[in-house]
Amino acid sequence: MTVNTPLCFRGKNILAPMVRVGTLPMRLLALDYGADIVYCEELIDIKMMQCKRVVNEILETVDFVAPNERVVFRTCERERHRVIFQMGSADAGRALAVAKLVESDVAGIDINMGCPKEYSTKGGMGAALLSDPDKIESILTTLVKGICKPVTCKIRILPSVEDTVDLVKRIEKTGIAAIAVHGSGGSHDFIKEYGDIETFQKATAASSVMIARAAMWNPSIFRKEGPFPLRKVMQDYIKYAVRYDNHYTNTKYCLCQMLREQLETAQGKKLHVAQSTQEICEAFEMSEFYEETTALFEAKKTSLETKKQDEDDQMEDPNVIKMAVRFDKREYPPQITPKMYLLEWCRKEKHPQPVYETVQRPLDRLFCSVVTVADQKYRSALWDKSKKLAEQAAAIVCLRTLGVPEGKLCEGENHLINKRKREDQEHLNNGDHGKDLAEPSHKKASFAEESSDMNAPKMQW
Repeated sequence: MTVNTPLCFRGKNILAPMVRVGTLPMRLLALDYGADIVYCEELIDIKMMQCKRVVNEILETVDFVAPNERVVFRTCERERHRVIFQMGSADAGRALAVAKLVESDVAGIDINMGCPKEYSTKGGMGAALLSDPDKIESILTTLVKGICKPVTCKIRILPSVEDTVDLVKRIEKTGIAAIAVHGSGGSHDFIKEYGDIETFQKATAASSVMIARAAMWNPSIFRKEGPFPLRKVMQDYIKYAVRYDNHYTNTKYCLCQMLREQLETAQGKKLHVAQSTQEICEAFEMSEFYEETTALFEAKKTSLETKKQDEDDQMEDPNVIKMAVRFDKREYPPQITPKMYLLEWCRKEKHPQPVYETVQRPLDRLFCSVVTVADQKYRSALWDKSKKLAEQAAAIVCLRTLGVPEGKLCEGENHLINKRKREDQEHLNNGDHGKDLAEPSHKKASFAEESSDMNAPKMQW
């Protein structure tokens, strides 16, 4: 598959992948200061496979959101052609699935084969891959053939030079675009200012240089004109952290890495006790910026909500019956739901099974479901925090419109409970312990989301 991107890995100064450091504010700041390419922190394939892609209209970002609503990876248009998504994986199929999930929002995909930490190696990822060349070859070959963006990997030097060279040659044959080699590291001993980057590159004969600690301490190391004072760098970082709603614990961690020996100063102590983004801004005399930015967010959110409501009103199907209801499981017996009652009623009346169509609103990630029964559509006027709750609410609207019991405790004797008891007893008598009355699986859901290079360049780290 042809790589259709201008991204090149020769002669580049690169922000290295760093756990907890390589989040969006640091990546954007490094680009501002002159970095050519930036890597995100390592993200594990299994965690990413659980995420859904959400366009965040308020922040103007693309978010990959976990089931618990935590943003696992956030990116934006500013870095789309410069950011490399680094993945922890030990399985070619999972790696490809994640690569396809993020491919349209990043400039390339990297497989981490250098991390020695237990959380990575215990799953066969990171440095553990170095002892399994066959698996390395499988993962990289699958990615190169399966996506359009460049594929890279980061390795560590093996115990012998010969083994390292043999591995690199085998990796090169997979067709990847570049290999980053984590040797002994250069930031601490050699790279103190921009001019040292070129010196280091010449000394190692690497195609490009990947910088970690020096950039973590002061990302303006990428400036040809020389580094900025640390106070300005930290304020620039905080602006991005506020602008892109970075979690305050991550912001605090990165600022502490920059302060280093200044953590015992008055400002360092204020940062240490900060428990919110607002308090971090107060510690750096940026309260006004915080208030202005959050006010802009609130105004934008209100505007988008108004616009969305207007669009919903215009597009509303007049044939859909609506009620403002929600499902509260505390009002129902265990294992009895309105959906089960509606299914039972449809069977009794010889109607087709209910069909649920569920959508998620990108702005606030709430759900709305429409159920179709006997060619009539029903929905709740209220949006719910989960798909399951939205479907139950739609079933309630249908049942109440039809004047059919919905199974609430206050309705008295529950015929479904009695039916379940009879069926359970029959199952026990027949030696069958595994069957239950189940909700139908016949439902529809739609979510608003949205050639080998034998001379692959090497990057020294």
